[in-house]
Amino acid sequence: MSLDINAISQFLYYEASLLDDRQWDEWLSCYSPKVVYWMPAWGDDDKLTTDPQSQISLIYYPSRDGLEDRVYRIKTERSGASTPEPRTTHMLSNIMIVGSHGDCVDVRYNWVTHSHRYQQSGYFFGTTYCTLRHTEGLPQITRKTIQLNNDYIRQVIDIYHV
Repeated sequence: MSLDINAISQFLYYEASLLDDRQWDEWLSCYSPKVVYWMPAWGDDDKLTTDPQSQISLIYYPSRDGLEDRVYRIKTERSGASTPEPRTTHMLSNIMIVGSHGDCVDVRYNWVTHSHRYQQSGYFFGTTYCTLRHTEGLPQITRKTIQLNNDYIRQVIDIYHV
């Protein structure tokens, strides 16, 4: 599979559907073991933080180990913030290639996630920038930076919300 816009779009839709279907192990397989998964916070000056090592982040995992730990906690109900798990629907749009280097492609897309839990519905929206590496079979995400645009939220934000 080459990483043309159609293949990229199909892969991103697939990854989002795995979250909606709570297929955690399959979702993890979309990520490289060395993935950097980051959701910076908005600073007081309405600019995103730029360094997860020295500034606040909403989510930061410097490798897939962090994502695996998060999934483990969700699956074993060791996460009070995720029990019960919300029902989600992810919608992606404006998927575009913004660069390429070697066997990697940089992608930008917008998203909205609708979430329902405890008889209440809500939504999150933003833009994601990610790098996909062409591998045998499906691509893998090697970097994902998630810009959450409605960051004044009344609950804990988690991997399935974005």
